[in-house]
Amino acid sequence: MTGLDSASLIGFAGMACIIVAYAYLTWNSAPNPFVLHGTNLLGAALLTVSLLVHTNWPSLVLEGFWAAIAIYGLVKAARERNSPSRLREGSGEGVPPSPSATRPPPAPPASGRGER
Repeated sequence: MTGLDSASLIGFAGMACIIVAYAYLTWNSAPNPFVLHGTNLLGAALLTVSLLVHTNWPSLVLEGFWAAIAIYGLVKAARERNSPSRLREGSGEGVPPSPSATRPPPAPPASGRGER
């Protein structure tokens, strides 16, 4: 068995990032999308470095798709975070009150029987 070169060590670090991201998604009931997709993107980038030295085309293509999906997830999370209509779980932050919440309730209808 030969020693590991720096490209292989970088690849192992990328592999660890992807495994940690998957575990984080599995064990956390409300994962932070920036942590999840950022870790996946870092893992894909590190594995790509390794695969550029030790070429394995199917794995290299896989990492390209993995990175593209992670970038999409980061962009989507950033847009949702900056959206004014976003509703945080149970807090209502970022959502203006509905018109019915600021109006008094309507008066009961008159019965039409000449009540005074």
